[in-house]
Amino acid sequence: MDRKKLVLLLAALVIAAGTAFVARSMFAGSGAPQASAAPVAAVPTGPRVLVANRSLPVGTIITQDAIGFQAWPSELVQDAYFIDGEADVSQLLGTVVRYPITAGEPVTQGGLVAPGDRGFLAAALGPGMRAVTVPVNSSTSVAGFVFPGDRVDLMMTHDANGLKATETILRNLRVLATDQSTSQSTVDGRTAVRAFSTVTLEVTPKIAEKIAVAQTVGTLSLSLRSIADNATDLERALASGEIKIPDNATPQEEERLLARARAMPSDTASSYVTGADVSRFAIRSASQASQANSGMISGGPPPAPQPMIEGPGSISGPSSPSGPASGPTVRVMRGQGSTTVSAGKTGTVKTDTAQTSAIGGRE
Repeated sequence: MDRKKLVLLLAALVIAAGTAFVARSMFAGSGAPQASAAPVAAVPTGPRVLVANRSLPVGTIITQDAIGFQAWPSELVQDAYFIDGEADVSQLLGTVVRYPITAGEPVTQGGLVAPGDRGFLAAALGPGMRAVTVPVNSSTSVAGFVFPGDRVDLMMTHDANGLKATETILRNLRVLATDQSTSQSTVDGRTAVRAFSTVTLEVTPKIAEKIAVAQTVGTLSLSLRSIADNATDLERALASGEIKIPDNATPQEEERLLARARAMPSDTASSYVTGADVSRFAIRSASQASQANSGMISGGPPPAPQPMIEGPGSISGPSSPSGPASGPTVRVMRGQGSTTVSAGKTGTVKTDTAQTSAIGGRE
């Protein structure tokens, strides 16, 4: 074989061997990645400082579940922070947030207003809100189980021309204080229930006017709301279109709008109950009460009852088999029918019996 051809053949073999080695190294390096442990975040070993467990907007009354201690890096601890072991958390309950505090942010001494400090009640009010005081007693204040920070509905009981009625006139009102206390007193670690004579509520200017008038109309009572009611009412308002969130709203703006809507008192969708809903003997309307009262005062016969049932076999009015009666009469009710009987036939029917039967007494 020619020497020149032999050299070329050896050179080709060397190049082929080198190419194979390089290719093998490349394929071996591109295999499945090796699992490696992720670096563990360093746990702060500094002192425990007081932080917000949830977002606390301006005017929030501090409760036990709103704040808690959390470890914090030593180099980031400020003098204004509340340090575990040095601060008494029980003294902070009932204070009011002066500046917005986000969840996980340390609570500073300047961010809270204590009861008795100047501007405390003004700081507890939300933007555009007012504070009004309502007189209550043990039976109209849920036996003292209403505390600052709770939310209540306001009911009004009154007598409208003989018609007994109770109406829920206002909903979702925040309690700011009971008497002159804005915090929950504890005894041996338990919340103490005490009686109080006044309740201060957070309302809008229009609702404040309604409460002032309602106190002159009838008796006001509180109805304690469940914590879950606010979320339910908010979902209902969103579904009905009462609350609208802009399409281009950021998550922060959306959360702020929802929080404001959740905390807003309402004077719509009121409900009522009359005496007829409780007792079958109670008068059903104010007009019937007025007619019955006028009949008893004049001593004359009561007005003829109006038709109550339509259709075959219905009762369309009073039955008087003996023709028009003269003198005092008694209206006897049997089920849904009535019969007018002359009281002069027997001479034994007294005036108070006629009055009782005129209202709806039974024979």
